[in-house]
This record gives sequence, structure tokens and C-alpha cells, in this order.
Amino acid sequence: MTPILLHPQDSVAVAQQAVAAGQTIAVGDGHITAQQDIPAGHKIAVRPVAAGQAVRKYGQTIGVASQPIAPGQHVHTHNVAMVSSQAQHHFGADYQPTQVATQPLTFQGYGRADGRVGTRNYIGLISSVNCSATVCRHVAQAFDEAALQAFPNVDGVVAITHGQGCGMAGSGESLDVLQRTLRGYAEHPNFVGVIVIGLGCEVNQVSSLVQPLRQRGDGLFAALTIQDKGGTRAAIDEAKALVRAMLPLANQAQRSTVDARHLCVGLQCGGSDGYSGISANPVLGAAVDLLVQHGGTAILSETPEVYGAEHLLTSRAASPAVGQALVDRIHWWEDYARQHGGDMDNNPSPGNKAGGITTILEKSLGAVAKAGSTGLMAVYPYAAPVQAQGLVFMDTPGYDPVSATGQVAGGANLICFTTGRGSTYGCKPTPSLKLATNTPLFERMRLDMDFNAGTIITGEQTIAQAAHDLLQLMLDTASGHKTCSELHGLGDNEFVPWQLGAVM
Repeated sequence: MTPILLHPQDSVAVAQQAVAAGQTIAVGDGHITAQQDIPAGHKIAVRPVAAGQAVRKYGQTIGVASQPIAPGQHVHTHNVAMVSSQAQHHFGADYQPTQVATQPLTFQGYGRADGRVGTRNYIGLISSVNCSATVCRHVAQAFDEAALQAFPNVDGVVAITHGQGCGMAGSGESLDVLQRTLRGYAEHPNFVGVIVIGLGCEVNQVSSLVQPLRQRGDGLFAALTIQDKGGTRAAIDEAKALVRAMLPLANQAQRSTVDARHLCVGLQCGGSDGYSGISANPVLGAAVDLLVQHGGTAILSETPEVYGAEHLLTSRAASPAVGQALVDRIHWWEDYARQHGGDMDNNPSPGNKAGGITTILEKSLGAVAKAGSTGLMAVYPYAAPVQAQGLVFMDTPGYDPVSATGQVAGGANLICFTTGRGSTYGCKPTPSLKLATNTPLFERMRLDMDFNAGTIITGEQTIAQAAHDLLQLMLDTASGHKTCSELHGLGDNEFVPWQLGAVM
């Protein structure tokens, strides 16, 4: 297979399969002889690049040559250096109002009293502090599949636990972020019922979480503390009794036909490789465009992983204020990295590099393809409730569990997660679809991958064809079709709120 040249001005092409040193291959209108072995997914130079000159992929700069690069050479970390983002912003220059689809799309969801729609029907046990995590887990473990046989409409009982809640300031950003995240889960439409459990003496008091929450139906919300109940065993027994009382009420929930505008999808990529920006991410982006046309919402996140590509988003901003909000977050992350002795290029990870990604600029340019081409309608802080429809951005770290936790807290009732190396991420109470960037990965991890975007690499499908298939899978999953991670029971340990501030 010939290497993929993504833009006529690119100085590199991407090997579809491993190329041996001395092998002559067709690229564009000519031929190139490989000077070294080129692993699959890695870059081969298609024209000379002088030392200090920009290396281009996707028609954009992904770094500069740290030494002269000749055609046919392997282009990677040994001869490409990082440069700071030099993005020029033209807020809203490419913004176009979304063309609304005339043919409605629907899925089978759980309509809630507040007008939102769930894609799953769980009961949640939410710990206010690490000290109550064991109680939450013991209670959840008591309601296994056998215990729920009489309640077929209940997907499970989930313990939402974490390592925070005390040893922190009693006010300020750190506590605000934690409480916002926990409230987002407590209010999530995929939870039909919720019990908040605390210790009693923690900084993050149960009362501060309960008071602002939306009202659920009678018998579908409760709160308790271990100290008030007389200890661990008494708290476990009380919480079990509360769950048993909730189960008949939760089982009354029924799926009904709802409009696709109620679908809110968190966009994730993890374990990316050289194919991510060519196959899975563009396919997901095209599916997002279709969803947005039908009134749905998509949340792009992972701010450090749009670094160097942020101009592609700000040019689509619905207003200058939206564009500036994203730029402000980029500057915050630059300062944050400097304060902690890091830099923005500490991402890509070793696995990303083994898969062919050289710099964060290259990774970001591929990552933003998940966002499709519609307007950027809003920028949200971490875990803030997403209220705008269409494509939005949420400021999160690039670390997938932390990022997805923020998206779910913001209201995502489905996660779409692209991967080139093989992530097996699950995310209760929200189902997570895994999209493989290449067919060998899909075949090797078939029990973990929900969708194969490798058909784009092999030419079996166009991006548009694959996007329609993916959108249908998204609707089917929202309607109850189980993902691979759900079939394997993943998702109980992936609640990881962003921890900011000092641990005292």
C-alpha cells in the first residue's frame, strides 16, 4: 500500500504498512526509496527538509527539523523538535450556522422528570469523601446481577468513589471542582436514583452536595453519614435498605422514543497512533456533524491535546467571546505546565510515540478532527453543566479518565473513544464506545473494540459511509445496545475527578 499524503504541501506521508529500508514506494506522482525501516503508522519524508525548517502534516506545522531530513528518511523524535504553538486566531472567520436536518432521528431513552433523557437506568451510590468509599462499594457489591434479576429495567447499582473530599481547603477552586463534579453525577439522567454517603466530619460535607440538587421522584434520593448512623456496618445496612426500597421504583422506568437532540456525546481519544487523525477521529467528527444537524450535542475536551490546533476551533467560534474563552484556557495550561516544571510537549505518551506520533502539535491536529466541522457554540469549565446544543468545548486535562469524568458530570450520556493502541475504557453510568483506528488492532482486540475505522485506511469505506454507520451505532447504544466495556463489566473504577490545589 502506498503511504498516505494528507496534503499537497506536506513534507511527510504516513506508512499504511511497514516499509523496509531500500524499498521503493509510490507517493503522489513520484516514487521514493526508503532510507530506513518505516514502521506502520509512522512518517516518511517525501521532500527535503532543512534543519530548522517546519515539518508539515495535515497541511500544518507539527514541529521543526532538528537536523537535515532527506526524502525517504524516517521522520520521528530523532529528527523533529517541538515548537511552541504559533497559531493565528481569526475568531469566527469560518463559522457557519448548522444546516438543520429535515429527517428526524430518534433513539429509545429514559425520559426524566426534569426533561432530560438517560441512556441507562442505574442507581448511584456517591461518596462525598474517600472515607465513605468502602461503604459505597460494599453496598454496590451486594446488588450483583443475581440480586437484580427481579428488576430487569435496572442496569445496576454503581459506587462512585474517589480519593478526595478532605485534607483540602474548605473553599476555593479545588473544592468547587470536586463538588461540581459530584453534583453532576448526582443529577445525571443515567441515574434513576441516588444515595449520597459521607463520613460526617469531612471538608466536603454531604449537606453542601445535597442542597443544590435537582429534585428526583419520591423515594429516589437519600443521603446519610457513617457517623450519624453509628458506624460502618450500620451505614452499610441502612444504605442497602434504601437501595432495596428504590429498586421497584427504578424498575418502573421505561424506554420511549425520543429525539436525537437529547443525545450528548463526550469525545475522547486515548492510546492514539499515527492513524488516529486519518481514520477514527475524522469518522467520529463526521458522525458528530450529523448528530449536530439533528440537534444533538458533542463535547470536545482534553485542552492540552488541542494545543497547536486551537486555531482550527476558534475560527469556527460562534462569537469572539467563545473563541477568546478557548484561547484563555490554552494560556492557563501553558502557565500551569511552567509552574510545575513541565511543558506542553510532555504529551504524547510513550505509546503514542510508538504508534508514530512525534509531537503534541501532531497529536492535537489529529485530535481536533473528532470535533467535525460545525460551529463551536460554547466553552465550559471542567464538569460544568452543558446547556448549549451543538459542538461545545470543556476544559479538561488530557488524561482520559479525568477528562471523561468531567464530560459525564457535564451531562454526557454517551462516550465515543477513539484508540490506536487499544484502550479498554469503561465509564459507568455512561456507556463508552471504543473506535479502533486500524483493522489489525480491531482484529487483535475484537472483544474490546466496538467499531472499526480501519476501513478508511484500507479504502473499504469513505469517511462519510463509516460516519453513517457510527451514528447508527451511537443511536443503538443510546437505546440500550451494550458496549464491549459494559459486557466486560468495566466502568466501576474510572471516576477520577480533576484534583487541583494543595493536599493539606
